[in-house]
Amino acid sequence: MGLDSKGEQRIGLLNGFAAYGMWGLVPLFWPLLEPAGAAEILAHRMVWSLGIVVIALVVMRRWAWAGPLLRQPRRLGLITVAAATITVNWGVYIWAVNAGHVVEASLGYFINPLVTIAMGVLLLKERLRPAQWAAVGIGFAAVLVLTIGYGQPPWISLCLAFSFATYGLVKKKVNLGGLESLAAETAIQFLPALGYLLWLSSRGDATFGGEGAGHAALLAATGVVTAVPLVCFGAAAIRVPLSTLGLLQYLAPVLQFLLGILYFHEAMPAERWAGFALVWAALSLLTWDALRTARKSRTVLREAAAVATAATAATAATAATVAATAAVEAAREAAAANPTTAGGTNT
Repeated sequence: MGLDSKGEQRIGLLNGFAAYGMWGLVPLFWPLLEPAGAAEILAHRMVWSLGIVVIALVVMRRWAWAGPLLRQPRRLGLITVAAATITVNWGVYIWAVNAGHVVEASLGYFINPLVTIAMGVLLLKERLRPAQWAAVGIGFAAVLVLTIGYGQPPWISLCLAFSFATYGLVKKKVNLGGLESLAAETAIQFLPALGYLLWLSSRGDATFGGEGAGHAALLAATGVVTAVPLVCFGAAAIRVPLSTLGLLQYLAPVLQFLLGILYFHEAMPAERWAGFALVWAALSLLTWDALRTARKSRTVLREAAAVATAATAATAATAATVAATAAVEAAREAAAANPTTAGGTNT
């Protein structure tokens, strides 16, 4: 069992690295789709993602969720909201990368955990630990520093962070698996996206089919680029602890940040470095607090299990003593009721 558990965790870690690694390297992919604009790329991503996900569901025979979902209007409404927010997130991200704002886009995913915590306080009335309050405060200071440096708020980062945090909040309420959720969301996105592509084609502005087979294949590959990391993430989520996934999630924006500086050669003036340094300090504090809390929780659980085991053993011993006493009393009563048998036994 131990070897199997270690093997499963190893598989989970590999899938986690693969998922976040692909998400981190995806800025290399979107420029390959030019001269298609961000809106056309987004529409193709929606259309082809549905096709890939449907094939995956057919192969895996995972259709049982669809029937009950169609009979739940509230959940369908939440999935529609999720589809809308992820559409905004995908569209802004694709535009940002192709417009030369990779570093600012990476900042959005760096501050996303801080935005998620803030939304938990404001919308769900969650109570924060002191370290979490400090992290949120440092994150707010980072946004102020970046606003001063840019001359305006970092709208791309904020839009990405808030849209993805909202998406995560809605998905938590919907409570569907990653693949199933993507299938439902892209099913909602499919008709508007297809209609937009047909409209582009009717105007002669579509690049699909007009820029060669290679370009068409790359546009179709947007479905694979969307679905494969999600499948890897799903495989990781069921095999590794959430604390490990929480650490792995920073791999994607780190890779995006490095690509923005080293590959796309985006400018990093001093004020931008200062803002990023504050964000990283906030995330370090947040991570330290999460690990410390998880460690305390594990200690409490181990102690509770030890107490429960001891209590169970004590209860079993008491029950055995009571049973033995009852048996002795029953034997005495039987002997008293049948003196002949008692005498015979003695001889």
